[in-house]
Amino acid sequence: MRGKILDLLRQSGDRYVSGEEMAEKLGVTRTAVWKHIQELRSSGYEIVSHSRNGYSLRESPDSLLASEISHGLNTELVGRLIKNFQQVDSTNNVAKQMLIKNGPGGWKKLDGLVVVAESQTGGRGRLERSFFSPAGTGIWFSLVLCPPFAPQEAPKCTLLAAVAVTEAMREFGLTPGIKWPNDIVYEGKKLVGILTEAGCDIDRIKHIVLGIGINANIKEEDFPEELRGKATSMEIMKGEPVPRVKFLQAVLRSLEKWYKTALEKGFTPVLEAWRKYSVTLGQEVRVIGIHGGDEFTGRAVDIDSYGALLVEKDGEIRTVMAGDVSIRPKK
Repeated sequence: MRGKILDLLRQSGDRYVSGEEMAEKLGVTRTAVWKHIQELRSSGYEIVSHSRNGYSLRESPDSLLASEISHGLNTELVGRLIKNFQQVDSTNNVAKQMLIKNGPGGWKKLDGLVVVAESQTGGRGRLERSFFSPAGTGIWFSLVLCPPFAPQEAPKCTLLAAVAVTEAMREFGLTPGIKWPNDIVYEGKKLVGILTEAGCDIDRIKHIVLGIGINANIKEEDFPEELRGKATSMEIMKGEPVPRVKFLQAVLRSLEKWYKTALEKGFTPVLEAWRKYSVTLGQEVRVIGIHGGDEFTGRAVDIDSYGALLVEKDGEIRTVMAGDVSIRPKK
């Protein structure tokens, strides 16, 4: 109902809309309209009222509300269902719980679902690392997809997400790069983390949850001491805050564009775009296997058709499917 009231206020522009007119159009009482107006105000909407003329919307908050994100989004699949929260442990966990609740017969209903939160208390990155997710300054969200892909293509969905976010940032005048496989960085500092979790059968993916954490408007002094020098934000890069709702909309549109590309043409265009934005290829890298396994250094030369990193060491090409890869400083 609040979304419908917002639509009426937006459609009216600077004109006032009476409570009676809204009540009649929406089939509710004037008291119900008044209560929803109060709730919208408490959510940060500046709605002025006039005893004779009614209500007028003057300003919307830059809060990650479903009503704001969906307004003007214009996507077909991604974001067709949006759930926003003030605080969660992890948006990926919330998305997975919703998948469990709906069961196998209801997964398709959640195809394109976006779960977004103002803050996370248990945000996670790759290799079970914690992810700094403060309130009101970042964009922490998860996207559910039910693609017709084989299980071995799940890692390529991570590369797809990295390409989509990178392109959205370039729309906003920023020029980050992608560090294999899925960190988006600027001048060696991390901007975005992506965690992909997939539910698979032997021959197909049932669903994928893409968890994406974007350091939007975090100030340098607000990063924990251990992250200073390692992480940055879009605000630090631009020298001014980024409108979070508009940027998230750009990311969702870019995700839909690249997802459609993968569905129609396969992942070859995605891999080509990833190579274009990569800051890893051509660099001397240090590779540490999962759980402190095999460790070696070499030159990152390419990614293969599965998204694995190809590293040349002593004239031999080694394939890195997973692990921790760091770029070694040039001597």
